[in-house]
Amino acid sequence: MIFDYESLKLIWWLFIGVLLIGFAVTDGFDMGVAAWLPFLGKNDDERRVIINSVGAVWEGNQTWLITAGGAIFAAWPFVYAAAFSGLYVALLLVLFALFFRPVGFDYRSKIADKRWRSFWDWALFAGGAVPALVFGVAFGNLLEGLPFYFDDTLRVFYTGSFWALLNPFALLCGVVSLSMLMMHGAIYLQVRTEGIIRQRASKAALVAGFVCAITFALAGIWVAVGIDGYRILSMPDANSVFSPLSKIADKSTGAWFSNYHQYPLTMIAPVLGFLGVALALWQASARRELLAFLFSSLALAGIIFTAGISMFPFIMPSSIDANSSLTVWDAVSSKKTLGIMFFVTIIFLPIILLYTSWVYRVLRGKVTVQSIQDNTHTAY
Repeated sequence: MIFDYESLKLIWWLFIGVLLIGFAVTDGFDMGVAAWLPFLGKNDDERRVIINSVGAVWEGNQTWLITAGGAIFAAWPFVYAAAFSGLYVALLLVLFALFFRPVGFDYRSKIADKRWRSFWDWALFAGGAVPALVFGVAFGNLLEGLPFYFDDTLRVFYTGSFWALLNPFALLCGVVSLSMLMMHGAIYLQVRTEGIIRQRASKAALVAGFVCAITFALAGIWVAVGIDGYRILSMPDANSVFSPLSKIADKSTGAWFSNYHQYPLTMIAPVLGFLGVALALWQASARRELLAFLFSSLALAGIIFTAGISMFPFIMPSSIDANSSLTVWDAVSSKKTLGIMFFVTIIFLPIILLYTSWVYRVLRGKVTVQSIQDNTHTAY
């Protein structure tokens, strides 16, 4: 193996971050589009235009979420076990909301009834808005720490409840997530539509972008003055195998900012978040939609990496026993597992990216009311 165990642990932290960003950039825009559906489409033809702008790609986009979940299961088994136990109700809420997407896309136009189609329009809205909100709430709770601990046999115990997850800071992070994906979706609609829908999407992108920038700044201030971060006081060699309980960790004011002080280059992430939003809105207002979409994607990457860098090396901190917190160094699979997964990823990830790029190239172009009317029996 060309990498030691410590390097593989770090590489897989980066890989999973890339997978989460891939999910946000691809599946994020169709979630954002769905969240705008009842508001930007004023009649049935316009709503069909909005639906068909993502109808051919949303299923492929969603595989990024499945891939990220599988990678967490394989690379970070402790995180998978603790998160899927403690956050079970929240994950079920996301799952049930996602159920509306395939059913809504396939069944909305089966019956030419206004009430039927209106119901599925709002169902698609829920399928886009609810997961986007819950993912942000989850990140907010990770920054605060979750109430779990391991006993001396490494059995995990979660002492919190679903309602405790809906605290003010976590809800603010939920708004950050929802607004950034709604901005991303509105800019995507500018790329794929024209006329009045494109104009409405342009205004919607401005609103969502301003909300995203303001709430992102407020969340940063809140982390600085209202939330204790976590730090590792001592642990075994990072290149060795050790359990989560082998380290000593504690809470400390300002700990979530320590990486930025120690490694100033990491400030690129939050700067990219703010600058990406500003440039995306500027390019969108100038009708340079492809550039706007690129900058919007960079904004999403900056915001997500800001959360990851702030917490590093913590992945899932424990609010009731800091020593039980899960980190990049102690929540991972074996060196052999990480090594095999690394080579598989190096081979197949470029293939997936090339194939995805080809699909988007083939499916490029505008979706118009006229094209929907001309293909009323084949379009969604």
